[in-house]
Parts: sequence; C-alpha cells; structure tokens
Amino acid sequence: MSIIAQHGEIFIILACLFGFFMAWGVGANDVANAMGTSVGSKAITIKQAIIIAVIFEFLGAWLAGGEVTATIRGGIVDPDLLRNDPHLLVYGMLSALLAAAIWLLIASAKGWPVSTTHSIVGAIVGFGAVGLGVEAVAWGQVGIIASSWLFSPLLAGSVAFILFKSVQHLIFEARDPFAAAKRTVPFYIFLVGFVVSMVTLTKGLTHVGLDFTFAQSFMLSVALGLVITGIGIVLENRVKVERRAGDQFGYDNVERVFGVLMIFTACAMAFAHGSNDVANAVGPLAAVISVVHSDGMIDTSALVPWWVLILGGGGIVVGLVTYGHKVIATVGTGITELTPSRGFAATLAAATTVVLASGTGLPISTTHTLVGAVLGVGLARGMAALNMRVIGTIVMSWLITLPAGAGLAIMFFFLFKAIFGG
Repeated sequence: MSIIAQHGEIFIILACLFGFFMAWGVGANDVANAMGTSVGSKAITIKQAIIIAVIFEFLGAWLAGGEVTATIRGGIVDPDLLRNDPHLLVYGMLSALLAAAIWLLIASAKGWPVSTTHSIVGAIVGFGAVGLGVEAVAWGQVGIIASSWLFSPLLAGSVAFILFKSVQHLIFEARDPFAAAKRTVPFYIFLVGFVVSMVTLTKGLTHVGLDFTFAQSFMLSVALGLVITGIGIVLENRVKVERRAGDQFGYDNVERVFGVLMIFTACAMAFAHGSNDVANAVGPLAAVISVVHSDGMIDTSALVPWWVLILGGGGIVVGLVTYGHKVIATVGTGITELTPSRGFAATLAAATTVVLASGTGLPISTTHTLVGAVLGVGLARGMAALNMRVIGTIVMSWLITLPAGAGLAIMFFFLFKAIFGG
C-alpha cells in the first residue's frame, strides 16, 4: 500500500489546517497593504476597511484566484521528477504552507509588511532544492517570478507617479479645484471599474463556468464601469462645499471628493489582492488534494475545487479581522503622509498592476507593488516627503523573508519525511 493511500485523509486534513493558517497570515499581513492607503489617508475608518476587505477579498479569491494558483502548485517544482515519489510533493507542499504561515505570524506581530508571495515561493524553492535536488526546481519559472518582484514596484510606482501628476495638473492647478475635481473624478472611477472588470472577465471566471470572449468581456467591463461611475457620481454630489479658515483654494473640499473615490479604489485593491494572493495559501493545498485524490498521480492542470478557494478567502478574512491593524499602521502612515488624492493614485496603480499580473498567472508581491506605488506618490512630491527609516526597515524585512521561508520549509520537510516515511 502506497504512503499516499495509507495516510491520504491525514494529508488532506493537515493541508486544510495549514492552508487556513497560511491564509490567516495573508489576511493579517498582506490585506493590511490593500487597506493601508485608504485608512492612512483617512478616507475610510479601520472598521469600514475591514468590511470592504471581507467582501472584496473573498470575491477576488473566489472569482479570479484560479490562474495564479496553477503557477504556485505546479510551476515552481517540476512535477515530472516526482512521478515515482508523489508523497515527497505532499510533504513539500505541507512544509511550505506551515513554514510561510509561521514566518507571516512573526512578521505581523512586528508590524512588518513582508511579502506572502516571497514567503511561499521561498519555502517551495527551499524544499525542492534541498529535499528533492536542485534539478527539481524550475529555475526559469523562479527567475520570471523573481524578476516580477522588481518589475512590479517599478511599474506601480511609475503609474502612481503619472496618476498623481495628472491629479495635480487637472485638479489642484485648476482655477476652481473643487469644480475640476467634480468633473474629473468620475473618469477616474470609470477607470477603476473598467480595469478590474476587464482583467477579471478575460482571465478569472473559467472555474465558475463563465467563459467570455474578449469582445464580450470588453462590453461588459464598459457597462460595469459606467454603473460604478453612476454610483460614484451620486455619492460625489453629496459632498458640499465647506469654507474653512486657512484653506483659500478649497483643497479640503477636493480631498473630500477624492474620499469618495478612495472607497472604490479600496474595493478594487481588496479584489485584486484576493485574486493574486489567495494562491499563496491554496496553491499548495490544491496540489496536495490533487495528488491524494488521484492516488499519487500529479496533475497540475486539474481545476482547483471551489471550496478550496472559499477556504482561502475565509482564512484571509479571519486574519485581517483578528490581526491586520498593525501592518495597516505601517503602510498607511509610516512611509509618507497620505491624503485621499495621494492614496487614490497609489491604490489604483497597485490594483491595476496586481490584477494584470493575476490575469497572466504571475504571483507578484502585493506588498512590493503597493509600497512601490506609495513611494511613487511620495517621489511626485519630492524626496523630503519620504520616511527613509521606515522604508529601510521594510526592505530589510523583505530580504529576510526568502531565506526564512526556505529554512523553515526544509526543516519541516525532513520532519514529515521522518514521521510518515519515504
């Protein structure tokens, strides 16, 4: 009797427990990145941020989480080399989940916004290279993922820089900034709705039975964008002009209009994050389930069971509610002073980058992307606007994450091997 057949149920129970623990870590650490800009700019309260995240993280994970999950479970370690020893893949994925989850627990306790993607990819590479042999790791794929960690903050930072400059030019430098804001903000709201809808519809819905053509996706995205814009205009019209001493240009009123927009960008960022980072928790879990159910056959193309994405989405929500406030403080107020207009530019830039990456199946770091976007907004205001000490701490925590995840995974891999045999 094979090890898989003998201990299959135990493996699935452990995978579900570790997967939920990992999803909890994603919620505690990474969702804070998604909500940090909105809370830091005072556009929404912590309580509102948690409600938005609960709904949209879950929807992102369930509706658009399938593409990246496939990369995490089968794209990093070469499954063909494990045909004769499928139980080693099970040990490895269990080790990766537990290792990454423990590291996220430590980082969240310290308030460090580390990368959950770094954690899980580092853990999978660690067990693959040491436990199975260096040739078992698909180094080409790892190289692509690693390059995206540099590329994503640069792209998000550039987009945020351009967006914030457009806000400055079109609104803050206008003769009547408040009137300019009311005219321009609906276009930004449409952009948010269109971008998120387009990538979700073109890439993310096959596993729930919806497969649209590009033209259908485009038309639906335009329609959804217009509906969201309509809701935004109704909310925007409730913002009345208030005259305050010391605010001769009416910038406070402009920021209140952007506060409406930040609600939409917060929803977009939560959805984008759920779609990309749920894979960090459920990718290894899906791999274990696939191997056990097929009695040792490794099929990386099998669809992710719907309940697995729901388990991941649920874990993310619990993590945010119970422990997310520490990292929210670091991202929202630590890097640079954020107002709703600055927070909007950072959040939309990050959400666009993350959703595009989810569509291509690249597990990029939401942390790196959002911090890059916040830096882009800070740079648009000049270097003096950045808190270099906080940025240095964040970068240090990023550098520690890969070896920490890999080291813990190697230790757990040999522990499982000793307990179950093989």
